[in-house]
Amino acid sequence: MSTDHTNMVNTIKNISLALFGGSFLTLMIQTNSLLARDTSPLFASWVAHGVGALTALLIVLIAIRAFSGQRRNQQIREKIPLWLYLGGIPGAFTVILAAIAINGGLTLSGTISLGLVGQILFGMLSDRFGLLNTQKRNITLKDMGVVVLVLAGSAMILFGA
Repeated sequence: MSTDHTNMVNTIKNISLALFGGSFLTLMIQTNSLLARDTSPLFASWVAHGVGALTALLIVLIAIRAFSGQRRNQQIREKIPLWLYLGGIPGAFTVILAAIAINGGLTLSGTISLGLVGQILFGMLSDRFGLLNTQKRNITLKDMGVVVLVLAGSAMILFGA
């Protein structure tokens, strides 16, 4: 199999994973917003992350069983800085803020599209300044065009253009 073919297969696989991940994010935000409507955004975030922690634990246990005997994972784990374990904090805020926005009157698709704009902007800043060990790259005019187009699409979703 050629390198080009392998790269294409990996690209298609990664695009598919990103699309499924986005779908799960939308599903998570919707279910947590419904729970927050009848309880509170904070409680919904606790439930979401509690269930997420249990799910992740189950996946880790399955992975440990499937890959037992591989010393490489232990060596990698020892090199990881402690701050990398704090990724759940922004996740908790994602759930809380999205629940407040949706229960405040924004549609699910509008909330998701504006969240996408926020993700793109933060991603571009991270790329520009190398935040969180991302590879540095300059923000181009094309990047800003992407933001404008996604923002325009968000406005169309929100205001029914």
